[in-house]
Amino acid sequence: MGRVATVNQIIPFSCVDGPGSRLVIFLQGCNFNCKNCHNPYTIDMCDSCGDCVATCPVGALSLTTEQEKSKVVWNSELCTRCDTCLATCPKQSSPKTRQYRVPEMLELIRKQVHFINGITVSGGEATLQLPFIIELFQAIKSSPDLSHLSCMVDSNGYVSEGGWQQVIPYLDGAMIDLKSWQEHTHRYITDRDNHRVFSSLKLLAAEGKLYEIRLLYIPKVSDFDSEVNAVAGYLNQLPASVRVKLNAFQHHGVTGEARLWGTCSEAQMLELAARLTERGVGNLVLPSVYL
Repeated sequence: MGRVATVNQIIPFSCVDGPGSRLVIFLQGCNFNCKNCHNPYTIDMCDSCGDCVATCPVGALSLTTEQEKSKVVWNSELCTRCDTCLATCPKQSSPKTRQYRVPEMLELIRKQVHFINGITVSGGEATLQLPFIIELFQAIKSSPDLSHLSCMVDSNGYVSEGGWQQVIPYLDGAMIDLKSWQEHTHRYITDRDNHRVFSSLKLLAAEGKLYEIRLLYIPKVSDFDSEVNAVAGYLNQLPASVRVKLNAFQHHGVTGEARLWGTCSEAQMLELAARLTERGVGNLVLPSVYL
């Protein structure tokens, strides 16, 4: 068990990242550069340039040298979570990450095992650290005291078929984001095409591993409303068990150009949901709050 993951955050209890109560592991790094990202500090890896060290008001960051390379070290006990470092970083990256090996993660999971139904690995983009996920899920499934936990991945779907095939034997379900219908819109929002996303959805659905497809509605930007007939036709081809989760774009955490985009109101979301329902789409899950 030698795989190491760069972890941004671990939430011991969550009820919105898969079924039941779940321990959620947010990995650092993403292969999308979404204009609307609510957690832009999870996109890039810290390159230990050191710009953030001097700006930390409590001295929770320091610059050390390891094997002739500079490295920013984060002291979580001193940190007040003021996020000055995130504002300072020219890449909007977070120096507040930890390295975890699988045995260390299993130890943490065992401390919560009586209070959770499963594990969800998210990001950033979780599948960029797929070897760690595979080793972790394999260890969970082979441990008598943990094997009852469901293992799920929250992903943008931009992973190869070969990658999915490696993790599928240990995977209970995946939650996949579909950022838009048309490729040019998807590329505008994410800097990537959506062909591989559709391939992932097709494969996971065929394998019975697609738990949820997520559509983020950004009025006048994402094209789910203008392409509602095509979107509904596609969703109706998915297994009836697949949840279709509609998310409403808001400005929380967003930076740059997307701050100028209009947010999604409850009325706009209800209208989109009604149009999908009229076209036969079932198992819709709508937001509980609009902030």
